[in-house]
Amino acid sequence: MTQRLRSRPQFQAVMAGAPVAKTPHFALHCVALEVPVEGKPLFPVADAWLGVLLPKRWARRAVTRNAIRRQIYEVARHRSAPLPQAAWVVRLRSEFSRKQFVSATSDALKLAVRLELEQLLSRARLPKAAVSGEARDVV
Repeated sequence: MTQRLRSRPQFQAVMAGAPVAKTPHFALHCVALEVPVEGKPLFPVADAWLGVLLPKRWARRAVTRNAIRRQIYEVARHRSAPLPQAAWVVRLRSEFSRKQFVSATSDALKLAVRLELEQLLSRARLPKAAVSGEARDVV
């Protein structure tokens, strides 16, 4: 089961590094779970952690952001190969054309998002620092 990122320090720790994978609309960030903060572990359970970052700049309508967020969690949950144990953030980095996808909940938009997410998560690999066991410091 995948845990969800909830706190600002968790998101900041994951977003501190460069993306590990990109598609036209999404970027995937990753960090190893050994990120310490003031003696308390940021990620108390050794599992895959997933967070979603959908700026209003790229998805103005809340219904669009919610539909994309649901697609991200569903694609991650139903993958044949689960995400490796690390903290992951899927970030929307460009807008889906409102001319092409008029309805925020259209099947066409959901399919486009799902296909791109599957492509993004198939590229999900731990960064070299996470594989070697190095931890990043959070400012």
